[in-house]
Amino acid sequence: MTRLIREIPILLFLVGLTAAAAETGLPGAPPFEASLAAKIHEVVAAQGKDYEPRTRHLLDDGAPRYTNRLIFESSPYLRQHAHNPVNWFPWGDEAFEVAAELGRPVLLSIGYSTCHWCHVMEEESFEDEEIARYMNEHYVAIKVDREERPDLDAVYMSAVQTLTGRGGWPMTTWLTRDREPFFGGTYFPARDGDRGTRTGFLTLLERMADTYRERPEDVASRAREIVTSVRRNLQNASSAGSGELTWAVVDLAVSQVAGSFDAQHGGMQRAPKFPSTMPNRLLLRQHERTGDEQALKMARITLTRMAEGGIYDQVGGGFHRYSTDAAWLVPHFEKMLYDNALLVTAYVEAWQLTQDPLFRRIAREVLDYVAREMTSEEGGFYSATDADSLTPHGEREEGWFFTWTPAELAEVLDADEKRLVTAHYGVSDQGNFEGRTILHVVRPLADVARDFEWTLQKVEATRVAALGKLYRKRSLRPAPLLDDKILTAWNGLMISAFARAGFVFDVPDYTSRAERAANLLLTGTRKKGRLLRSYKDGVARHNAYLEDYAFLIAGLLDLFETTGKIRWFHEAVALQEMLDTHYADEKGGYFETSADHEILLAREKPGRDGAEPSGNSVALMNLLRLHELTTDDRYRATADRLIAAFHNTLTRSPRALNEMLLAVDFKLGRPKEVVLVHGGQASDLGPFLAVLRSEFLPRQVLVHVSEEQAKTLAGALPILKGKRAGRRGITAYVCEAGICGLPTSDPETFRSQLTEPIGGSGAPEKIGSNDS
Repeated sequence: MTRLIREIPILLFLVGLTAAAAETGLPGAPPFEASLAAKIHEVVAAQGKDYEPRTRHLLDDGAPRYTNRLIFESSPYLRQHAHNPVNWFPWGDEAFEVAAELGRPVLLSIGYSTCHWCHVMEEESFEDEEIARYMNEHYVAIKVDREERPDLDAVYMSAVQTLTGRGGWPMTTWLTRDREPFFGGTYFPARDGDRGTRTGFLTLLERMADTYRERPEDVASRAREIVTSVRRNLQNASSAGSGELTWAVVDLAVSQVAGSFDAQHGGMQRAPKFPSTMPNRLLLRQHERTGDEQALKMARITLTRMAEGGIYDQVGGGFHRYSTDAAWLVPHFEKMLYDNALLVTAYVEAWQLTQDPLFRRIAREVLDYVAREMTSEEGGFYSATDADSLTPHGEREEGWFFTWTPAELAEVLDADEKRLVTAHYGVSDQGNFEGRTILHVVRPLADVARDFEWTLQKVEATRVAALGKLYRKRSLRPAPLLDDKILTAWNGLMISAFARAGFVFDVPDYTSRAERAANLLLTGTRKKGRLLRSYKDGVARHNAYLEDYAFLIAGLLDLFETTGKIRWFHEAVALQEMLDTHYADEKGGYFETSADHEILLAREKPGRDGAEPSGNSVALMNLLRLHELTTDDRYRATADRLIAAFHNTLTRSPRALNEMLLAVDFKLGRPKEVVLVHGGQASDLGPFLAVLRSEFLPRQVLVHVSEEQAKTLAGALPILKGKRAGRRGITAYVCEAGICGLPTSDPETFRSQLTEPIGGSGAPEKIGSNDS
């Protein structure tokens, strides 16, 4: 008799539940063991009297009627489902052991906390007692947070894509007890005919349970076919090749972008539009290298239209996940930390290249939003906010929190402010989204100033004042759900964003925030030198993945270049050592998981850049930067093997690796090694740092230290050997490919050395495995 089917007659008495709660066993599921039930009751009771269970199934006193094992999880997404009537298990051996004991298939549901359609399927199916009963009687059900377990998400998403030709979330997959998928899809309406579908989720549950029971050989055969496809897709994602890479791969990627560019709205010619589909940083580099005006135009139009569109939160700052239309107007309203981190970096670089004040303003507004709303007391950065929010009537609707009516403007703005907001942001009685208005720029401020016969200064001051009032008013609305877990990888991206912006805009607070977050990760998510993936409520969980190491290493290198503090360099080197030891593929590149990770159906080697950069793409740039800083040939050799591992993709489908092309550009462009040495007064660096801030220099490494530090650090950083401050208290050294310009104490001479080839050398035309 299994743990699930033991009868405990005195269970309710043992855990101290009321008689009213005696009816709250999960429908169709046997009662929990006494010890488990007691723990569940203890955890629910510990939530306190203000706890609001996320379920429609409540007792008279407001307590949840149902609670399952997910109540023990830290993931906000899993906790959202802790009061479903479904007998959910977290991923782990226990669930599959139960499935084997009972002879049942496994129903695997993967999603994330801010996923709108995940919420829809929860409400329609997982909160439905009839559907929950059927699941509990015929399946073992598992919930997974894809943001905590990207390895599982990759494996089973590959299976779903094999079966259906597309993917998305929620992801719903039917598995054997051996964890092999035999059927799957994404969102399913609850019943036949719902939302116009022929076959609903309940019918599929019935059919798949019957198939699993009555046709086990067919299920096993189908599962073997799918597993073979999954392994082929994930393990052969890298496409090794030979030969040298040239600028042609970058040129090809840029030409591919130009071929499908939306000249009116920016981005690509399709909807929905995701920020990640436009390689703006690569386009900026292409212009800087070649003078290609079309490349710059594509980046400028895209970044400008996004900043003016509804995808950008005009009131509170920060970018939403994507736009459902071609004009960046109607977003999917969730906000993800990684999107905002990556976009900040793009806007910072765009400002350096163009000096357009809009780009500086947007970068700073995004960071101010993250500092204000997405930062924990310990300094880490939260993961996301939801697309859905509550209306005044208590209904959950997508986007209500972010939208406005003319009447709502009139409640808080004076006449001039309302007039400006209406004209500039297009607020109207009919609205542009379900009778309400998503603020977006419909008339430039200069045009509004001319129409109103106001000065530009008055227009801007009125805009800022009005948005401040709207923000304070909006803060009184029920806010979208916050996913407050701290993910190592995404925090690494935001550390880079704060560090780079702190340097370029000379904002010490941004740099301090980057350092606080780095400190938290290195102390809170690292055990015995190795990282963990997720941190919440003082506890770190889950083995780290490739991107956790790669993104954090990049952030630490950015912090080192920003602050000059050697600690961040040493920490980056230590993490790189861990990555090389536990994740490297001897054929080149890195696996998603460590060698001692849980064995899954396939061990992925990421080879595509998507909404987030591939860990291999960022790792390549890290290796190249470390080689420039240390001259350690191991980094160069590892980088060359990584390039070789993805050679065919880079040469045939370079847009699949937009982020990796940044590293290719870095290497082909022969990066400069910039060293600033002061005599003890760090303030002497000011004029030289000002030069670095104002120039777009995508191919360089930077070290700035005192003369005493240069002497002690030369062992770790050979580029410091022999570097002195000089009689004027500071000396700048600029080297390239082993050739150094004359040391200088003049900022303008320094500027020319940065922007011109050293010693007349030019960029190489190609790189290959034997390039040094």
